[in-house]
Amino acid sequence: MSKEKILEGLQVIVTDLAQQADGHQIQSRIFKSQGFNKLATKYAEHAEEERGYVEQCIDRIIDLGGEVKIEAKREGVVCKNPVDWVKYDLQVSKDGLAWLFELTEEARTDYTTFDILKKYYQDEEEDMYWGEAQLELIEKIGEQNWILQQL
Repeated sequence: MSKEKILEGLQVIVTDLAQQADGHQIQSRIFKSQGFNKLATKYAEHAEEERGYVEQCIDRIIDLGGEVKIEAKREGVVCKNPVDWVKYDLQVSKDGLAWLFELTEEARTDYTTFDILKKYYQDEEEDMYWGEAQLELIEKIGEQNWILQQL
């Protein structure tokens, strides 16, 4: 186990997931303004859940004697079309899971960090399955019918 690699990974989560939580909050507000109340609620709750993981990672960095940083964030994606957002968010989950799997494996002998990362991994995996299911549903019932269900 490389403590430095784990600390770097936790910092990446702090930086990237904080931005992702902000993005989900913004998407929630956009969806609410469009009348898509189910999506608005889902993404508002998701943003809060992600902030919880950010807090856990910050606390763990501190526990491990690392230094928490406020790092620059890259520009994020915002979508007005809910279907475009689901596609984008699904890809973010898929890309993130591959990286997160490696970090979780690296932390396997650090049980506290491993537990935090495992729970976060499971949450991201659940998000990925939800996105895949929504896109399958859209394909079966059509985009307009799916959008009506989000009101």
